Amino acid sequence: MQSAYLGYQRLEEELGDEVELSFVEEVAAADYEQTLVRFASTSDLVISVGGQTDADLRKVAPQFPDVTFVEIGGPADAEPLENLAYYDPQQAEAEYLSGAVAALSSETGKVGFIGGVELPAIVNASVAFANGAEAAVPGTEVVTPQFLGDFNDPAKAKQAAAANFGVGVDVVGQIVNLGKQGIEQAAKDAGASMVGGPIPGECTDGGPYVGYVRTDIGTEVEHAVRSVLDGTWEAAQVPFGLTSDLGGTEFVLCSDDPETVAALEEITESVATGAVETY
Repeated sequence: MQSAYLGYQRLEEELGDEVELSFVEEVAAADYEQTLVRFASTSDLVISVGGQTDADLRKVAPQFPDVTFVEIGGPADAEPLENLAYYDPQQAEAEYLSGAVAALSSETGKVGFIGGVELPAIVNASVAFANGAEAAVPGTEVVTPQFLGDFNDPAKAKQAAAANFGVGVDVVGQIVNLGKQGIEQAAKDAGASMVGGPIPGECTDGGPYVGYVRTDIGTEVEHAVRSVLDGTWEAAQVPFGLTSDLGGTEFVLCSDDPETVAALEEITESVATGAVETY
């Protein structure tokens, strides 16, 4: 994930003399366990980004009791192990804002959501998206969310977005990675819009973005490394996001419309203070 790699780069710049870093990306599911074992055999800390690896992590971690493991984006209800912590980006909080902005920006009153792999965190985020849309503009129609089975397939993402636009949706929210390229193209082809994140979008004249979530997974990568170095690491569920002092989430609005800005500020405050349940 791009935002995680940005955290990796910051660590290289700031702690390059203290720690030795290495990473791998786009690992096939069949190779999760082997890859985790390889890293655990030569590392003091192993960080996995994405809940897809959870079963393998819970199998491998007990085999390496002297190695610390962190899973970012794993199940929010998972029980930590003695040497395995879970860092929760709380993507549902951000998607509540995405849904609100989608509804506020929609001219048809119809919005949609596209997710990558149908993991619990992504499903919860799709529910939060719908709840945010209803909170911002009651009566907004949210079509059934689509899950692609892949975060990095632009062709699948484009097809899903085109299907949404074909039934009257004019703004889609999404949680994909490289797949966002396909959604961007579908939005441009249809003259429609999208909400970006977790990979940031761009606010450009004539571009498809009405706003985007900036979820800084790199903040969590940095926190894991620094907490191991300073001895504060805990085997716990650690929340990040709007309701956490650790931060890591913000929403960038591409509009300066005063009503939209004010509505987003009010809804963000309601999430940050815990006044609403996002899903």
